[in-house]
Amino acid sequence: MDITACRAEDLDVLERFMPSYADDAHHADRYARQAAGDSTYLIPWLDRRPVGHAEVRWTGCHAPEVRAALPGCPDVNSLFVWPESLRSRGVGTALVRAAERLARERGIGVMGLGVGDHNPRAAALYARLGYRPAVAFVDRWAYLDASGVRHERVDPGVFLVKELDPSSPLDVRQA
Repeated sequence: MDITACRAEDLDVLERFMPSYADDAHHADRYARQAAGDSTYLIPWLDRRPVGHAEVRWTGCHAPEVRAALPGCPDVNSLFVWPESLRSRGVGTALVRAAERLARERGIGVMGLGVGDHNPRAAALYARLGYRPAVAFVDRWAYLDASGVRHERVDPGVFLVKELDPSSPLDVRQA
């Protein structure tokens, strides 16, 4: 498996294998944030097919609770592995490790990510990777389903943080 930053020519392939549906254009939005320097949109490839994604938001988590408590903490957002048959086979772990490597290369000593209260499987993975609870928050987002119906979501969760470098100025022990 190779993990690369998304390229413009990858967008059509991503839409073919993991469609954004209708006007949500998530892949294009994530690529645009990357092009602006606000994030890195990571794509894992297996046999020249995309098998997931994760966006490292260098500007931090969008939730106000997290921004107030952990200003400057980058966020691994939208971690997704597809198809489901590839879950629990190391793709998610590889994406998180790639995000951590990028942070270290930028001289950043911490990384964070959010997990919904309804997702104990992901929470267990992040705990195994060394992420610890830091801030409770409410994630608000919307998506269009395959039929084009818009769904609004409000998901309680916790933002987890991992020290990548012990000299990091961000205090992650406040949980």
